[in-house]
Formats: sequence, structure tokens, C-alpha cells
Amino acid sequence: MSSRPRMYHELAEWFHLITAPEDYAEEAAYYLTLMRNIIGRSPASLLELGSGGGNNASHYKAHIPDVVLSDRSEEMLALSRTINSELEHIQGDMRTLRLARRFEAVFVHDACSYLTTEQDIRQLAATAFEHCLPGGVAVFCPDHTAENLVYETDHGGHDGVGRALRYLEWTSPGPPDTYEFAVDYAYVLHEDGHEPRVVLDRHVNGAVPRHTWLSALTDAGFHPAAVPLVHSEVPEGYSEVFTGWRPV
Repeated sequence: MSSRPRMYHELAEWFHLITAPEDYAEEAAYYLTLMRNIIGRSPASLLELGSGGGNNASHYKAHIPDVVLSDRSEEMLALSRTINSELEHIQGDMRTLRLARRFEAVFVHDACSYLTTEQDIRQLAATAFEHCLPGGVAVFCPDHTAENLVYETDHGGHDGVGRALRYLEWTSPGPPDTYEFAVDYAYVLHEDGHEPRVVLDRHVNGAVPRHTWLSALTDAGFHPAAVPLVHSEVPEGYSEVFTGWRPV
């Protein structure tokens, strides 16, 4: 997790044109339902680790009174504040953050895809357990595990006010004997009054085995489970979400 993707730093102000907050309503509703099913009601408090641009939070915050957002990138926290100004934002690494308070839910969206080793996963599990109240739940949403990783291409982007962005995404294998894989982006940026420009950006992600996730959550103190991600744009059985219930 040592890389510094341009998407989250010098290009952070463009992030909502790469992936728009309004596209997250269905996904955020699924994660909230998952939490409700495990603890029996909506959580009263939630800590999101790796909250990025605040896209999920912009939807689930209406149902949770106390939400705290945390991310390593100050630029992404600044962007999140533009759509979640009423929420508390804290800079920190999901592997080592310690806030000396607990929440009924700890949520980690696809930011955990940047964890590339078993040690990273175990550190995240310990952080989540430390911040989870007894009887609470933690939810983890890696893009891939070793079992479902495929190398493919994708594209997307959005129009904004006075500017627009389109991207090409290309996934390829990483070094042998690691869980790493590379995700290369080519962004085409259009901005009124400026010539179009192209920016390249490499992200190093991890596809850690399913059993490692479950083992790390167990050893941290959770009762873990793996459940299918249910979403209209995700093929059935393609992706899993990991949950951990902290015993009372």
C-alpha cells in the first residue's frame, strides 16, 4: 500500500467525474441492509475507513445519526467535505488508525483493494475490531480475491460543469509470488479554455485469498462470513463481501 495513485492526490478534484456519487445509491443501500440483517436494525454509529470521495456516505448518512469518515488522502477528504460537509472527517491509515472510540458499524469499501499482503489484511481486521462495539458489525468490500480476479479492461467517465473526463482502465498481473496486480488508467481531461490532456496513472492492488480474509477476521475476534455482493451491474456470484460480527 505504498503507491500514491494520482487519482487520489493531484487529480482528486476530478474524482467525482471518474465515479459519480449518484451512481452509489444501490450499492450503499445493499451495505446498509447487510448491516441491518446482522445487528437487527440500522447502526446508530458508523466509521468508514478509506472513505475516499464520500460517495457511499452521501447515501447511507441519511439513515445513521453518527458517521465518521477517514482516509489517508487529505485531498480526497477535502473532496468528500464538498458533499458531506456535516460529517466528521479524519485523516488516517486504515491499518493503524486508533480513535479511542467505538462504533456499531465499521465499513471499508473498495479502498481495502489496495491491501496487498496478509499482514495488511490482519492490520485492517485489528483496526476494525478495535473500533467496533460488542454486538456491532464490520463490512469489507475488496474488488477481488485470489479466487475471482480476472484481467480485463473497462471504461467510463462523466461530464461536469465546464469540464469532462473519460477513462480507460486496464488490469494486468503483478509480480510472481505476490497477491499484487496492476490497474492502469488513462484519463482524457477536457476543460473549457484548455487543450485536452491525457494523464496516465498506475494503481497497485491486491487479490488476497478468501481464506486469508476469513482467518484474519477470526483471529481479530470477529465471527466472520462471506456473502455475495448483490448489485444490478455485478454478475451473480462474481464478487463477495466479508463481514465480521463482534460478539457481545
